[in-house]
Amino acid sequence: MLKIIPLGGLGEIGLNMMVFEYGDTIFVIDAGLMFPEDYMLGIDYVIPDMSYLRKNRSKIMGIILTHAHEDHIGALPYLLKEANAPVFATPFTVGMVKHKLGHFRLKDDVALHAIHAGETLKLGEFELEFIRVNHSTVDGVGLSIQTPYGQIVHTGDFKISNNPIGSTGTDVNAFARCGQEGVLLLMSDSTNVEKDGYTISDQDVGETITGIGSSASGRIIVALFASSIPRIQQAVKTARVTGRKIIFNGKSVETSVEIARRLGYLKIAADLEIDISQVHEYPDNEILIVTTGSQGEPMAALSRMASGNHQHIKIKEDDTVILSSKFIPGNEKAITGIINSLYRRGADVVYEKISDIHVSGHAFREELKLMINLTRPKYFIPIHGEYRHLILHSRLAREVGIPENNIEIVENGQVICVDQKGCEHTAMWRSAGFLWTAKASGTWDGAF
Repeated sequence: MLKIIPLGGLGEIGLNMMVFEYGDTIFVIDAGLMFPEDYMLGIDYVIPDMSYLRKNRSKIMGIILTHAHEDHIGALPYLLKEANAPVFATPFTVGMVKHKLGHFRLKDDVALHAIHAGETLKLGEFELEFIRVNHSTVDGVGLSIQTPYGQIVHTGDFKISNNPIGSTGTDVNAFARCGQEGVLLLMSDSTNVEKDGYTISDQDVGETITGIGSSASGRIIVALFASSIPRIQQAVKTARVTGRKIIFNGKSVETSVEIARRLGYLKIAADLEIDISQVHEYPDNEILIVTTGSQGEPMAALSRMASGNHQHIKIKEDDTVILSSKFIPGNEKAITGIINSLYRRGADVVYEKISDIHVSGHAFREELKLMINLTRPKYFIPIHGEYRHLILHSRLAREVGIPENNIEIVENGQVICVDQKGCEHTAMWRSAGFLWTAKASGTWDGAF
């Protein structure tokens, strides 16, 4: 029997972790964390319940990471303490993981393997192909998983962009080839299923940022996720076009820039970058700063600027601050607090609610339809999203032609069991601190 067990990421945004098990072989897709809700006082972050993996650590043959965002790699150090299995990921993700493991004193004890899109990996009875996908960081992949009962496609986080910047686009030909070979089950990202049409162009966002930079009379401060290498490349272009020097400030962004530049994912002219200590050597209208803290994190560089506690940067009139990221649910209060503080100090603040300065890394409805049509799966499970996202994605799949009996809503803690007779899912366990609940057991009609 093949078992697929979601330990996180189904019924919530973040905390992504999926287990595949057949016989004596287990592999894990992603090991992510989730930022705490307002009621979780004193909690820094949430990680999945790993008790099942702890009990079965001897079976774990590999941990597969689809990309370098914290909701997919943030819990990896804790998983490795439970089971020190080899880790497989693309080069940029490996670079980010090495840095993270260094903080946990695990870097020298873990087998990290860089694998490229288009390559395959054999783990017991499974054969995995890494398929390039476009996302808001570089080196993202989806997976084609050959199992004893057929091919399963796991999209990872993806979008299908016509104009990717600083990265390559989703390999639609590879997904179409999977469809031609026959896909038993598609597990697809549901995050943006509420949004009609297609994601806006990366080039459009780049042009918006450059337009803001051209009209700004003072310093430009761009706050973003450190792993958003395509957006950082756009900031580099803005600095070059507007005649500004670029500064990277914040440990996480400095680390990701160093890794991306070393691997060739980021191009920066040697005479364009200066150190934060040189900021006062140039006129304000010749400075562009890329920093961290777009989610209102209290110790991030932008928060220190907003509070007046930054060593080098004091916010003043004529500064333009661009928050080039979405408001992650749960962070709204902290983000609006930062925006208010920046305005109080005289800065002009540009954010997603008033300008197109962010493009999502997750597919909109038409792109989700395209993924289903490319892969033509027999069965469908929506993943990565809150419960409403999973419901809406399942309805979308029905619109595209997947029979209702072949679509299943699965939540954390449920086990999808696949054999020659069919498939059913059941509740799994009650975890300490959290209750992973399941609806009444359901069975899919028909046999795989």
